[in-house]
Amino acid sequence: MLTDEEQMLRESVSRFATEVVGPKVREMDEQEMMDPEIIRGLFEQGLMGIETPADLGGAESSFTSAIIAIEELAKVDPSVSVLCDVHNTLVNTIFRKYATKEQQEKWLPQLSENKLGSFCLSEPASGSDAFALQTRAKKDGSDWVINGSKMWITNSYEAEIFLIFANVDPSKGYKGITCFVATKDMGIQIAKKEQKLGIRASSTCTLNFDDLRVPEENVIGQVGQGYKIAIEILNEGRVGIAAQMVGLAQGAFAKAVPYTYERKQFGQPIGTFQAMQHQIAAAATEIETARLLTYNAARRKENGLSFTKEAAMAKWWASVVAQKVSGAAIEWAGGVGFTRETGIEKYWRDSKIGAIYEGTSNIQLNTIAKFIQKEYS
Repeated sequence: MLTDEEQMLRESVSRFATEVVGPKVREMDEQEMMDPEIIRGLFEQGLMGIETPADLGGAESSFTSAIIAIEELAKVDPSVSVLCDVHNTLVNTIFRKYATKEQQEKWLPQLSENKLGSFCLSEPASGSDAFALQTRAKKDGSDWVINGSKMWITNSYEAEIFLIFANVDPSKGYKGITCFVATKDMGIQIAKKEQKLGIRASSTCTLNFDDLRVPEENVIGQVGQGYKIAIEILNEGRVGIAAQMVGLAQGAFAKAVPYTYERKQFGQPIGTFQAMQHQIAAAATEIETARLLTYNAARRKENGLSFTKEAAMAKWWASVVAQKVSGAAIEWAGGVGFTRETGIEKYWRDSKIGAIYEGTSNIQLNTIAKFIQKEYS
């Protein structure tokens, strides 16, 4: 059950997504580039600091509100949705939870008002094993000097503020991992921009750090706390990705189902054939189960309850449903669904990443299985 505030937010984001994002979706996808006007619009709508306190420029709303915004944006364009998701659930949350008061006062207003953030953890040799990272940071006077590279980094092309995870003492393993904040103008090198199957307007680049000098006051949390920060934050991020996948599935469903009641074959709309009705009913039910799992994880997080298992369940199942429903939507629309004109096929292309980023489906199943083993053994 949504509060009045949450329902108003849903309606507001839905209008923005339909009226502002909608007309630009196909062009952004084909050009593989986010329109700067869309990013500006997200800031102007107050969607880039949803949980950030009002005195730091944010909306001071709930985690569920962030999830709602991500879901509504994904109904129209999952690329725009993930841009908003990473900025809110990963970048902003790290500053709110782990930054000092001085750091929050410096960075959160910028992140709320006009500067996009990026979360830099993955590397060429560390995917699911994200903490086998090779990026290093060494102390030099009052600065830290960072060398290394990151890969598969969302928002990296447009971002101006970067959270970089580097190991300050490899002999300590993951206990040496530390989180640093840096800005593009410090010398971050934006390298290869990936050409992807889906979410093509969302930038995914390789970043290189060549003696990147970061002042000591830009350490977020404590030195060696980076592992803890990333592990905790990724749980929240997975709920965000679940919301993105729920919205994606709903978007594909909403485009394809009306077509089945318009197109006639054998003297009747194809959507009135029993076999088609059963497929549509099953898809609607699966979308709702994914949404309920996602909202349950969000509410548990808000209430201070454990939500690691619930986040894994939501993320895994929502990604399954997104692929299944978007694929079925193409088939329901037949040849028209297979063309780029309707945009239905884009949802299917966009859906595949849900099983990969912020923890693969196998990683989510491993997490769920560990909780079950602990409960029953």
